Amino acid sequence: MTIVTSLQAMTDGRAFALFVLVTSAIVITAVLSAQYLGGLAPCELCLTERWPWDAALVVAFIATMVGARSALPWVALLLAVLFVVSSGLAFYHVGVEQHWFAGPSACTATGTPDTLAALKAQLMHQQPVRCDEPAWTLFGVSLAGWNLLASLAMAAISIAVAVGGYKRTRSMIVRGSI
Repeated sequence: MTIVTSLQAMTDGRAFALFVLVTSAIVITAVLSAQYLGGLAPCELCLTERWPWDAALVVAFIATMVGARSALPWVALLLAVLFVVSSGLAFYHVGVEQHWFAGPSACTATGTPDTLAALKAQLMHQQPVRCDEPAWTLFGVSLAGWNLLASLAMAAISIAVAVGGYKRTRSMIVRGSI
């Protein structure tokens, strides 16, 4: 089955919503398993990167329960926006890890303070997990990098389904089927 055929099959509202629901559940389960079973403590940015996936899980669950084909373009568009936001957050985190961008001051390395009071203040406000050092990599790609790839793929799929659903709904309106 080709990618185009698979995307055409997902223009059924429930099939696409179920795909997003399962994919989001797998991603959230994987990061929670890494955290609670694998002992991989998340940084501030890691926690923020979970929000779009959590929101996608809720949207997909509701869409699976409702399953109206006419609402598919709007649901897919909403999910596309969530995954584009997720891509942006993941890109920012990858940039912080690669030192392209300055990260949040609470979880990135800063310059050496010049006084003991400044050092104490820095230590008291610093997160135990740093955002600018990948805690785990696979094939040289951090979890933020894998999140970026997954989010981009889900955004592309959601956009394709939204466009396909919009074209299908429009042609049904023109034919008078709706």
